[in-house]
Amino acid sequence: MNALDDTLLAAAAHGDTAAVRAALAAGARADARDRHRRTPLLHAALRDHVATARVLLDAGADPDAQDDRCDSPWLVTGVTGSVAMMRTLLPAGPDLRLTDGYGGTALIPAAERGHVAYVRAVLDETAIDVDHVNRLGWTALLEAVILGTGARPHQDVVALLLAAGADPGLPDPYGRTALDHAVRHGLVEIARLLGGARLRPAPARG
Repeated sequence: MNALDDTLLAAAAHGDTAAVRAALAAGARADARDRHRRTPLLHAALRDHVATARVLLDAGADPDAQDDRCDSPWLVTGVTGSVAMMRTLLPAGPDLRLTDGYGGTALIPAAERGHVAYVRAVLDETAIDVDHVNRLGWTALLEAVILGTGARPHQDVVALLLAAGADPGLPDPYGRTALDHAVRHGLVEIARLLGGARLRPAPARG
């Protein structure tokens, strides 16, 4: 890595679009890597610097370039939940099948975190696999139930996934479905969405 690449990486991380343009014009590489193999575009995506990302994409930056944790600019949009960044990267043709360190697509962390607007947008605007299974044996639906809060954002995510055709019968590696987990954790509204019976109050402990 050279000084120009260092300058570009720092400018991208700070969202300094003018400095990014200047570094690129001076010969910095659009897909330069830092010591963790993060590119300028990944730094911009992590911090939601949309204008900076556009400049990097125009310079040929790769939305699928993964770092040493398997994060990529495209994948981290599912973590941040940024619809604006997602839409900025889409014209560059990111690989919707690309997976992170847990073997999940961008949809799965978005579902886990309750990023309702992102889940809606990625389902409406891409052909992402709604039933992709990660290395834990979980789909986006399972992850929204198992790791979610059960509050309104996760209720909305579950509803969106079901409307997009997610299969509620796909079990985890132990044979438990999303409904099983919802019942187990007392997530009444999510259990209703999944087609379960009304949950009974837990028995009082003597």
